[in-house]
Amino acid sequence: MRATRLVDTGNIQTIDTDMPVCGDGDIVIKVEAAGICGTDRHLYKGEFPAVANTILGHEFSGIVTDAGKSNLKPGMRVTCDPNTWCGVCHQCRKGRVNLCVNNIPTGIARDGGFAEYCAFPAHKAHVLPEELDPLHGAFCEPLACTLHGMDIGNVQAGERVIVIGGGVIGLLAVQIAKLAGAQVMLLTRSEGKQSLALSLGADVVAGTKEEALDCWAEGAELVVECAGVEATVRMAPSITQTGGRIVILGVLPQGQPVSIEPFDLLFREIQMHYSFLNPFTHERAAQMIANAEIDVSPLISRTISLEEVADAIANDAPNNEVRAIAVP
Repeated sequence: MRATRLVDTGNIQTIDTDMPVCGDGDIVIKVEAAGICGTDRHLYKGEFPAVANTILGHEFSGIVTDAGKSNLKPGMRVTCDPNTWCGVCHQCRKGRVNLCVNNIPTGIARDGGFAEYCAFPAHKAHVLPEELDPLHGAFCEPLACTLHGMDIGNVQAGERVIVIGGGVIGLLAVQIAKLAGAQVMLLTRSEGKQSLALSLGADVVAGTKEEALDCWAEGAELVVECAGVEATVRMAPSITQTGGRIVILGVLPQGQPVSIEPFDLLFREIQMHYSFLNPFTHERAAQMIANAEIDVSPLISRTISLEEVADAIANDAPNNEVRAIAVP
């Protein structure tokens, strides 16, 4: 079969490789759709830890071809929760499974979804409706991660929420905040993503901090940073209301420092939180996608073949692209 492997930092290739083996406790799926995430580009650049010679792709769904010894059946459409917690380490025993010291993430430490077929643990598969658009299943993982961040932020009806960054995570966060009954602003320089946010329910958009504060002078009770950029993380406190909350959902390169003024956070009692992975949220994300509670169709900027994946990861995303989906 064909698959896209991260041979090593800066070396990604789509090559012929062996079909996956259905190991003990595994299933095998024929991949229908796999999203290209910003994390994949961090992996390529060596800015996020990964195992060399791994098939990338952690946002994917497909059709079961070998159900192994599971209760699933061939022909079922499933989405993969890519993180396999050990269940016995100190963090797992506390329920902090996303911090598992033995986590094996599919598409990062074991072969993932940028391939014609993929094997992964059966208990990490979540069934999707047969009638669901195959491309939509690839959004379950990013939605699950966004849900975890928004759970941490604890958005309340009537609050003001500023989402920084108009990528897939930011536009999912906009919709989740609206479902919670909040007033929502998207802060991004991209006029195309501003228009998209308004169509998805944002109440207002802004291109700069100054524009945001011109609209909401006191800032927002909750600021959700989804851009993963040093400048926007540094800016976040300045658009947060006194007594408000910040959640950092964006992924910055490993080793990237950010300058924050602790006195300001202390004096105004700003809570600054960080969100990592998708603990216990993937099933909820799958249900929301299946029930069309979240609109993902407008987030698909383009579909590409498996042969185009290596080039797409090795280069920056085109302007205004939200999500490219590989269709093996």
